[in-house]
Amino acid sequence: MRARLVPAAAAVTLALTLGLAGCASGGGGTGGGNANRLTAEDLVDVQSLDAEQAIQRLRPRWARGRGGATPGVIVDGAVRSGGMEALQSIRISEVQEIQYMSASDATLRYGTGFNGGAIVITTKR
Repeated sequence: MRARLVPAAAAVTLALTLGLAGCASGGGGTGGGNANRLTAEDLVDVQSLDAEQAIQRLRPRWARGRGGATPGVIVDGAVRSGGMEALQSIRISEVQEIQYMSASDATLRYGTGFNGGAIVITTKR
């Protein structure tokens, strides 16, 4: 009977370990609790920067995209041309929220052309 308890205990231990590992934070830089979102509150300390500079400082991984592709930029629902450089014209003081979307999520929502994901900005307007 003892031999049966050892595999069962090992299975329970493994399940608990995997469950706790799934709850661990994935990181994502400073600010906020969500690695894929920056709120106006998260952006308070970078008010003097433009959106590109703020992303480079707070979420540098967003700018790299996946597989070398740069993320697309969407501001208030409209796709902007120019990639990350389009963010230079957006003052952080005007931003309500910045969100990073994976390539698959961005493609589902906005269509093709988002191999590097998308940076979605909602302004305070």
